[in-house]
Amino acid sequence: MFKIGNLALENRVVAAPLAGITDRAFRMVLKSMGCGLIFTEMVSDMGLIYNSSKSRQIADPSGDIGPVAVQIFGSDPEAMAQAAQMVETMGAAMIDINMGCPTPKIVRNGEGAALMLNPELSRRIIHSVIAAVKVPVSIKMRKGWDDEQCNYLQMGEIAVAEGVQAITLHPRTRMQFFSGQADWQAIAALKRHVPVPVIGSGDINKAEDAVRMIAETGCDAVMIGRAALGNPFIIRETIALLEHGCKIAAPLPTEKINVAIRHLDLTIQNKGERIAVREMRKHISWYTKGMPAAARLRDRINHAVTRQEMMDILESLTG
Repeated sequence: MFKIGNLALENRVVAAPLAGITDRAFRMVLKSMGCGLIFTEMVSDMGLIYNSSKSRQIADPSGDIGPVAVQIFGSDPEAMAQAAQMVETMGAAMIDINMGCPTPKIVRNGEGAALMLNPELSRRIIHSVIAAVKVPVSIKMRKGWDDEQCNYLQMGEIAVAEGVQAITLHPRTRMQFFSGQADWQAIAALKRHVPVPVIGSGDINKAEDAVRMIAETGCDAVMIGRAALGNPFIIRETIALLEHGCKIAAPLPTEKINVAIRHLDLTIQNKGERIAVREMRKHISWYTKGMPAAARLRDRINHAVTRQEMMDILESLTG
C-alpha cells in the first residue's frame, strides 16, 4: 500500500499526465492494467474558470474506476485555487500543480516549467491551492530551467513548507525537453531532502527500469509516461516485477490488437465515432508498431475515418 496524504493506492506505479493522450478511454485501459494512480491530461485553470467544454471534459474524472489525479496549470494563485476547487467538486482524488511542462506556448505565459524561475510565485500558487481544497495536493516539476538554474531542492523545500503531500520529479531541465538522459541522482537527492513521498519520472522504458530507479534513488513510486504509448502492458509488467518480484511475458500480437480495439471502442463511447477514429490513429500506429505489415498499413491507419475501416486494418494484422 502506498499513500499520498490520506489517499491510499494499490501499488507504486503511477501513469503520467500526457497532453492529448490520457483521456478517459486511455485511463480506463491503464486502470485495466492495474495502475495505482492515473492522471488526467493537464488542464488550464482559465479554461475551467471560463467553463470551456473541452477543459471540463479533460478534467472530469467521473466514470473512472479508482483514484484519478487532475493536473492543473496556470500562473495566477487565485485562479489556480478556483480551478482546484472546481476539479475537487468534479471528483478529483488528488490535485497536481504543473511546474514542469516545457512547451513554448505554456512557458511563454509564465506557466509550467517557467514557474521554476519564480519560486515566490510558485509558493503563492501552492499555498492558495492547498488552502482551497481538502484532497491531497502534489506538484510535478523539473530539475530546473537549465544547467545553471537547477533549483529543484529549493522548490521542494518551498512545496513541503506550504503543505504539498507528494512531489514528482522529472530530472531533466526545461531546456533539455526530453533529450539527453534523465538525472536519476537528482531524484535521490530530492528524496533525501524532503519528508514527503517522491515519485520518480524519466527514462522508464521497461519494468526493470522502474525497479532500478527505486533501488538507486529510494523514491517512493515511479511514474511511467511515453513508454506506455501503444504499450499499456508496461504497467502490469512493472507492477508484477516491482510489487511481486515476478517477470511476466510480453503480450502476444493478438492481445495488443484486442486492447487496441477496446481502446478504440471506449474512445468512440466518449467522443463519438468521427472524433474518436481520428484521435485513435496515433494510438493504433503505436499499438501496431513492429508488427509484420504494420509499416505498410500506416497510410491506411492515418486515413481511416470509420470504426469499420480501423477494424479492417487491425483484423488484417491478425489474419
